[in-house]
Amino acid sequence: MYQYDEIDQQLVEERVARFRDQTQRYLAGQLSEDDFRPFRLQNGLYIQRHSPMLRVAIPYGVLSAPQLRRLAWIARTYDRGVGHFSTRQNIQFNWVKLPQVPDILAALAEVQMHATQTSGNCVRNTTTDHFAGVAADELIDPRVTCELIRQWSTGHPEFAFLPRKFKIAVNGALHDRAATGVHDIGLLAVTDAVQGLGYQVWVGGGLGRTPIVGELVREFLPEIHLLTYLEAILRVYNRYGRRDNKYKARIKILVKAMTVERFRREVEEEWDHWKDGPATLVKEEVARISDRIQRPAYTAQPAGIPAQLASRLQQDRAFAAWYQQNLHPHKVPGYTSVVLSLKAPDQAPGDVSADQMDAVAELSESFGFGEIRVSHEQNLILPDIPQNRLPELYDALAGWGLVTANIGLLTNIISCPGGDYCALANARSLPVARAIQDKFQDAARVRHIGPLDLNISGCMNACGHHHVGHIGILGVDKHGREFYQLTIGGSQSPARLGKVIGPSLRPEEVPEAIDAMVEVYLAQRLGTEESFTATVQRLGIQPFRDAVYAPNQEVVYA
Repeated sequence: MYQYDEIDQQLVEERVARFRDQTQRYLAGQLSEDDFRPFRLQNGLYIQRHSPMLRVAIPYGVLSAPQLRRLAWIARTYDRGVGHFSTRQNIQFNWVKLPQVPDILAALAEVQMHATQTSGNCVRNTTTDHFAGVAADELIDPRVTCELIRQWSTGHPEFAFLPRKFKIAVNGALHDRAATGVHDIGLLAVTDAVQGLGYQVWVGGGLGRTPIVGELVREFLPEIHLLTYLEAILRVYNRYGRRDNKYKARIKILVKAMTVERFRREVEEEWDHWKDGPATLVKEEVARISDRIQRPAYTAQPAGIPAQLASRLQQDRAFAAWYQQNLHPHKVPGYTSVVLSLKAPDQAPGDVSADQMDAVAELSESFGFGEIRVSHEQNLILPDIPQNRLPELYDALAGWGLVTANIGLLTNIISCPGGDYCALANARSLPVARAIQDKFQDAARVRHIGPLDLNISGCMNACGHHHVGHIGILGVDKHGREFYQLTIGGSQSPARLGKVIGPSLRPEEVPEAIDAMVEVYLAQRLGTEESFTATVQRLGIQPFRDAVYAPNQEVVYA
């Protein structure tokens, strides 16, 4: 992971001191709420339904063991012993007290962490593939790109008060695991035989009230021009983006209103002024960043599957299921990446206890190299585990309830905190997630269903990314009562938005509706290789709609 230098550390410590002063002045009545709001937001502090919520940055989802231990300590000391990992690869503490927030930020600074720009109308935490640096299908290590963007965008005076929040995602692998198509800017690493490494640049994606898949603005951007081109995009957005209506202020609305052709022209004309300017990357700067990202000292591992592992796979069905679902191919022979599901049946999606955080930190050092990843699917990852130690690791994780074998399956539910915590939510998300998990308790059936992403959002802000779930659930308010709208056919890679199947349902109807749609899929898929989304595309939504709203009618399939 990236190691701070003296300048990084000084910037973080100075920001903590400034926010401490701002907080003290606000509490003393010397700053109004309106004056204090931008300060607290750009330091990650929200006012939620019951208490202030602090969102802590985990840049591109990478944590060290000491950092995870510090988060556990904060959860015990300043919260209620729990943290919530979000779809932005950050962690949120839902029960902090405002006077204590500067102390929390100071404690974070001691382990090279912060909450800078985790909220506000600025460039937020850049996200990437949670297997960055270790994925077998990787073209580049996107952590270097993300760190370049982080250092360029943090505290950038021109982009601190954009028309609206701004999110960038980077993908460095053949498979897009960063959902780049639904970000304000999505960067896909590509290689050119003549120009070498570069990026496809997609702009204007986003979910929320107006979900839109991004547009390809540049087919190939050479690596050296990364920051100058981003600067051109943000300058065009800052110039033309609406500030009179926050619902129409995102760059996706601007691109659609302008048309992608005109937007591209505006960016290219702006870029002409910056193309070879001071922000142009040089090899020495890229190397400096890359060198400060600590990489493990891998050792040679036995070829093939170790005998002890093979024996355990034959004898232990639960272990075999975990091995099949929760492991990801590693670029170094003999190693694998292990996903720790935070989606156990009795666990709110993305929640992790302080004790579990301490345990994961310890295990990351005992079995790996002391590094942990956070996925935008709200799980944790131990990225560098020797295959011959998997049985031992599994037994250790089992004692902490972290071996639920459901990665990529229906019960690996992505969900925002919803109305239980968020002041913006129209409905609760967590009880619906629990009810669906209860409905699909049969692990063998869930594995038989196969890959299926289910996402839940408690409001149109879409923090649960319901639009790109194979099945999406959106909480809506109808005259003070909670209802839920269902979409199907969404996908994060390739980016595709789901379609609404019909009128919203009461909360108790949702699990049965999901079950009915799953049964249509199982009955009509063309073998186990046909995915849920492929079946939806082939059949259309009508058979699934009929199963939910007219279950007693005979269904005729196309």
